[in-house]
Formats: sequence, C-alpha cells, structure tokens
Amino acid sequence: MGKLIGYARVSTRGQNMDRQVTDLLDAGVRRDDLYVDHGVSGARASRPSFDQAVGALHEGDTLVVTTLDRLGRSTQTMLELAQDLRERGVGLRVLNLGGGDVDTSTPMGSMVFTVMAALAEMELEIKRERVTDSIAKRRAAGGDLGGRRQQFTDSQIRSARRLIEAGQPAAQVARDLGMSRATLYRRLQKHL
Repeated sequence: MGKLIGYARVSTRGQNMDRQVTDLLDAGVRRDDLYVDHGVSGARASRPSFDQAVGALHEGDTLVVTTLDRLGRSTQTMLELAQDLRERGVGLRVLNLGGGDVDTSTPMGSMVFTVMAALAEMELEIKRERVTDSIAKRRAAGGDLGGRRQQFTDSQIRSARRLIEAGQPAAQVARDLGMSRATLYRRLQKHL
C-alpha cells in the first residue's frame, strides 16, 4: 500500500489551518508527509508546497485534501490534476466532499469528484456575478464603493484653512473632511 500525502492551504497568513491539519492527520497522513501553503490563493497555478506534494507522489500513493477548493478554483484545473494523478497511478482523496470521503480511484468517486468540481466552479462564478451586480447597483445609486477618496476641491481646502486659523483644531478639521491630519497639512501646503 502506498503513502498518504496530505496537502493543506490557507489563502491569507491570518487564517488558521489547524482544522485541516487535524483532519488530515486523523485520516492517516503522517506529519512528515504533510505539505502546507500559507498565504497562497487557490487561483494560482503554482503553489510551492502543493508542487512539492505532487512531486512526492509515487505510483500507489494517494493525495489527501480536506476540501475540494484546496486543489484549485477551476473545474478544468481540478479535472486535469485528477487525470494526471490517475495516469501516474496515484489516487486522490477529498475528505469532506458531498458529506463524505471521496476517492477518485473508484469509478463512483471519480464521477462524484467531477460533478462536485463543476459545482464548486459554478458557485465561485455565482459569487463573482453577485459582487459585480452589487457594485453596479451601488454605482448607479451613487453609493460609496470605498477605495481612494476623491480629490478635495480648492474651496474645501480654503475653508479648512479658515477654520484652523479661527482656532479649530487641525485634527478635528481633518477628521470632518475624512482625511488624516498629515494629509490635510500636505494639502494646505500645496494651496498656499
């Protein structure tokens, strides 16, 4: 029987992967055979530890992940990986897929994996559409989308100068304008 090679990933450094590691160890992956990527998006084709994990696989081994999205974001990428592993004689096991454990070395597991990969990509596309739609609606309604603040008019800067000269604290004037005190001073210097 081959080895179980585990792979865990979190997209940002602040995320915790303890649950993934625990699930992989509970599934029989040895700590020495566990590869982890911190702060790496699943959308990236090359992930250092993932590449090492795939490189460590030999015929008869099985790549184990906790969830489908640890493998990637697109159905095509996931299916190509599954096909590549199958051609190398390597299994792929997803622990929490469709309420259970899916192993692509079986015909049923392979079919479930294919369907779930397509559904995962569809879910991602639906989320993107919702975000795009939400942004379009907020723009149409004149809503604030965040991001960099608009330039302040000369009139606003002159008014700020008058308030400060009248004794208003610069920090309060800056706060009322929605900028830092340092930014206010820079703007005042430009408008001398």
